[in-house]
Amino acid sequence: MENEIRQRHAELYDLLLRYIKTDQAELDYLDEDGPGMELLSKSIQVLGKRLQDAERKLAATEKLLKTSQDTYASLLGEIQDYAIITLDLDGNIVNWNKGAERIKGYTAKEIVGKNFRVFYTPAARADKLPEKLLAAAIRDGRVQHEDYRVRKDGTLLWSSVTITALHNNEGELTGFIKITRDLSEKKLMEDQTLLYLRKLEMENKELEQFTYIASHDLQEPLRSISTLVELVAKEYAGKLDDTADSYLRFIRQSSNRMSDLIKALLDYSRIGKVKVKEAVDCNQVVLNAVDDLRTAIHESKAQVVLENLPIVQAYPVELKLLFQNLLSNAIKFRQKHVPPVVRITCVKKEHEYEFTFADNGIGIAPRYQEKVFEIFQRLHNQLQYEGTGIGLAHCKKIVTLHGGRIWLSSIPGEGSQFYFTISA
Repeated sequence: MENEIRQRHAELYDLLLRYIKTDQAELDYLDEDGPGMELLSKSIQVLGKRLQDAERKLAATEKLLKTSQDTYASLLGEIQDYAIITLDLDGNIVNWNKGAERIKGYTAKEIVGKNFRVFYTPAARADKLPEKLLAAAIRDGRVQHEDYRVRKDGTLLWSSVTITALHNNEGELTGFIKITRDLSEKKLMEDQTLLYLRKLEMENKELEQFTYIASHDLQEPLRSISTLVELVAKEYAGKLDDTADSYLRFIRQSSNRMSDLIKALLDYSRIGKVKVKEAVDCNQVVLNAVDDLRTAIHESKAQVVLENLPIVQAYPVELKLLFQNLLSNAIKFRQKHVPPVVRITCVKKEHEYEFTFADNGIGIAPRYQEKVFEIFQRLHNQLQYEGTGIGLAHCKKIVTLHGGRIWLSSIPGEGSQFYFTISA
């Protein structure tokens, strides 16, 4: 708007100049009582009227400009979420709004005229940071910077600062406008979150170490027990009564199950150890899983149907374990006398791939559909279906590792659909 007003001023002045530039040579030959003087008198009257009109328009324009400037200054002054100040060429403070007073602690009377270097820490001043920021604003037009600043009471605030160079119509540098946003609360939350994550990471490492050591140390005495049980069963086969044989068989089964649980726990702790993703063809992953489960597939007469699956950025070992666990569960928890059919599909969404493993198995009751993803949670006894109860916990950890989520829908007696996503 200011540029438009200045343009109108220029037009008015051009109009005045056009009427007052009378040829002096003609005026010298004008007769006092002649028609030339009468013409000149009329021209002067017209010129006077136009001059009055021009003065009125100029006054109205100046009033409009002042109102606009006052409104702008008022709006700028009332903003409290940002410290907005103007600086002269040397970095001295010219204007100071309420936001600056709230954030920095100074009143306008206390700070106007002082250099903005007062807001910087001694280390930043020694490093000439204020001067560097002004130089960057002159060079690039604008500069942004985040760091600690100093309030009036000496306390520090973490702030985001933007300094913009100001120029007049001729392109000459006239000063700077500096906008500061107080990010102290955000910085505090980020620091606390980072501290918590570091603590959590340390605790996870300690837990992983404990799991590994405990699992490894438990395996040794368990192997000894299993070996002794096998020796006793072999040495005294047929020499003991049926009850003793039953006890030995139970001990052997229990020790084997304990070994499987320890191994599963150790495998769970190792998920995500290798942090290198690569392009993985999910079609090939399914084929490899089918090959590993070929005995179970042959015995159950299972049918695995898959659509064209995508190539994803993933952890290869963990992704294979995910597919294999879901496929193995679909085959294991089948209905009697009904060959299992597993259908594997995938749809591409905006930022992720959504996979579906659908089966025609025994299904899962609604009250257990969240429980199945917890570690060592079993819905059936060992006689009905073998296993450790950790397979779906593996799946959840692997999906989470890939930035996705896993869930299911199921109808008992009709089958289940397991869904999981992988970030695209």
